[in-house]
Amino acid sequence: MNFSSSNRGFPAGNPIANVLVIIVGALVIAASIVLGFMAFIILGSIILIFAAVVGIRLWWFNRKLRKAGVHRVPGDGRPKSPAGVIEGEFIVVDEERDD
Repeated sequence: MNFSSSNRGFPAGNPIANVLVIIVGALVIAASIVLGFMAFIILGSIILIFAAVVGIRLWWFNRKLRKAGVHRVPGDGRPKSPAGVIEGEFIVVDEERDD
């Protein structure tokens, strides 16, 4: 089994066929790159439009809540008190000492 490496470039011995294979191969690679880039652009555009719609919807919802006067304390779930009112909780502790 003696394999020669002198004719391993192209399967066809015809130079015209070799040139056509190179041209068609280059066109297929170029078309794949262009279509891949277009798919990337289209997918990126869809994602950007979706993110913009969600962002505008959240902004609109927060704007409606602010106009309605419902303000929430960030760490708590209760509504904020009107200005000038102090709210709080207290615990009555009876201190009975036996001295």
